[in-house]
Order: sequence, then structure tokens, then C-alpha cells
Amino acid sequence: MNKYRNIDEYITDFPENIQEKLTQIRQVIKGSAPGAREAISYGMPTYKLNGNLVHFAAFKDHIGFFPTPSGVSAFQKELSLYGTSKGTIRFPLDKPIPFELIKKIVKFRVREASAKDKNGRAK
Repeated sequence: MNKYRNIDEYITDFPENIQEKLTQIRQVIKGSAPGAREAISYGMPTYKLNGNLVHFAAFKDHIGFFPTPSGVSAFQKELSLYGTSKGTIRFPLDKPIPFELIKKIVKFRVREASAKDKNGRAK
């Protein structure tokens, strides 16, 4: 696994077409969670707000978006077109990325995170 120091380094490690998708996802997250801090965690771009908010990463044939299990279960109906597991959503690279859905999920996660203190405990 590559050791990236920041999200810019992570994104530039991919082909241009993937960089565009990753950059757009990053912009959606930043716009939807302006108080979140950028980091690299588990080798992938991460946003933190009273703990981990969301992660995303590029893979061979999809972009993984990791909004925690609650972020997946709360949008199960809207995510029916995508592969999901407990805390993971897989957006195929050969299909448009649903940026509006990502925005809704991030805002949901911000509401959840805002109900917690900096140690991740309910306020």
C-alpha cells in the first residue's frame, strides 16, 4: 500500500479520468461537510468530524465510498443500483457517479457526527 501524505498525493497517483472523479467526490464532500478535516486513514482519503465521517478510494473497476454502516442503511433504497456491504458503497467506473446522492449521504453523516463530541460519544 502506498503511503500518501495527503489527498492531493492520493488523487495524482491515478489516471486522469479517475482523478477527475476523485476530485469531484472530494469537492462534494468538502461542500457538504465544511467543518470536516481532511486526512489519509487506512491509506485512503478520509474526512473527520468528531471521528471518521467518510472515506473514499479508487479501485480497479469502481470507486468505493465508505460512509459507515449507518450511512449505507439510511439510503438503502436509493443505493439499490450499486453494490453495497455493511459500510461500503461501490460506484462502477463505467457509470456516472451519483454526486447528489453522495452529497445527501455526507450531510446525513454530518448530522450524526454533530450529535457526538470529539471522542465520538453522544452529546
